[in-house]
Amino acid sequence: MYYNILEQEIHDLLEEPLSSMGYNIVRIKLLEQNGSVLQVMAERKTDFELSVSDCTKISNFISDILDVEDPISGNYNLEVSSPGIDRPLVRKEDFNRYSDNLVKIVTRYPLDGRRRFRGNLEGVNEDNESVSVILNDTKEKVKILFDDIESAKLVLTDELLSKNSKSDISN
Repeated sequence: MYYNILEQEIHDLLEEPLSSMGYNIVRIKLLEQNGSVLQVMAERKTDFELSVSDCTKISNFISDILDVEDPISGNYNLEVSSPGIDRPLVRKEDFNRYSDNLVKIVTRYPLDGRRRFRGNLEGVNEDNESVSVILNDTKEKVKILFDDIESAKLVLTDELLSKNSKSDISN
């Protein structure tokens, strides 16, 4: 959804093998700052957590695949991590799973004169092509197409911390 061509190629290479190991890919990002860095965020399918040993296991596995397939030219550093509490929202199921939480969404192009939206996430709409957010500043409901989203993430709040500590975030 938010991937450039190379990131999509890497996602496609890794998605099925990681899934068979019991992990979901949350996001793949290739950064070209101070050398290349491939960031892979993942979570366990069962409880959406990720331990240090999980990161090591995934990192070793990904390294083996990428050494054979070699999609990235030149040297790069691989970073495997958990998405964290204030996680990015990438997949449609993320937007439903974290509905009723405060989100920050940046669109690729202005929508009604703005690109930045902050408010309460209502989840994926019936059309399955957009999400709705009740904006903090105007209290109006905004519908944003998935194809227009550049980035989306949960905003760290006391309520989110409380939900997360109780493992009370809806599935």
